[in-house]
Amino acid sequence: MKFMLLMIPQGYGQAGPGVMPDPERVASMMEYNRSMEEAGILVSVEGLHPRSMGARVAFAAGEPQVIDGPLIEAGESLGGFWMIQVSSLAEAIDWARRCPAAATETIEVRRVQEVEDFPEDVPQLVTGAES
Repeated sequence: MKFMLLMIPQGYGQAGPGVMPDPERVASMMEYNRSMEEAGILVSVEGLHPRSMGARVAFAAGEPQVIDGPLIEAGESLGGFWMIQVSSLAEAIDWARRCPAAATETIEVRRVQEVEDFPEDVPQLVTGAES
């Protein structure tokens, strides 16, 4: 099963362009990432720039509307993610608990939807198979 571990740093939603983590934090995260890699579970890992450097595309009016950063809305913002391949939610949580996260950070653990998770007709649509 694939799981995504979503890093949610408190206050990152209001971070200005170019904000980067402390080098010591990067070093501890790199060690954590290496442990996942050595365990053979790491599919990918990426950090994200602050939302002030991005954009959103909203569809509320039925048409795409682009909203450039800085984004004014308060709330949670993703700082990065890990994609891991493990055998259960409990194992994914165990790996999230090992993260050298700061007191102001939260990791959300979410299982990735795979084609096999859907009813029989959905995989057929994805693969183009006929009934």
